[in-house]
Amino acid sequence: MEIKSDTVEVHIFKVINGELKFLILKRANNVVFPGLWQMVTGKIEGDEKAYETALRELKEETGLIPKNLWVAPNVNSFYSHENNSIIFLPVFVVEVEIDAEVIIGEEHTEYKWAAPEEAQKLFAWAGQRKSVEIITQYFLKEKNFLELVKINH
Repeated sequence: MEIKSDTVEVHIFKVINGELKFLILKRANNVVFPGLWQMVTGKIEGDEKAYETALRELKEETGLIPKNLWVAPNVNSFYSHENNSIIFLPVFVVEVEIDAEVIIGEEHTEYKWAAPEEAQKLFAWAGQRKSVEIITQYFLKEKNFLELVKINH
């Protein structure tokens, strides 16, 4: 069995009236996991650093420009039965401007800005729900740690 880390997870939020709203995207019917609600995800290409992949996938899947970028204090993982491997995904967090306009790509059919509780209910995997919980905690209650994990891009 192979252990690899070739995919990233990117949670996008904006602050509306002091509350976090997460961007969630519904997968198209012609891709793996059709109809599933998710955050931005993507494969690392060539010699990209994981955070560079996060920025590229953000632009490709949403057309958004990051206001801030952080690495979340969390790494998600799952087992892939298709290739008998365990995948580790670094988790990134992007803040966008309140008036940022989403332009979804071919992989998704719709999007919504959701409160943390709604995003957690719609995400299929426990690791994704845990990421939302951790991100919410950091951005609402533990802001003094944010500079430790900020990525200047």
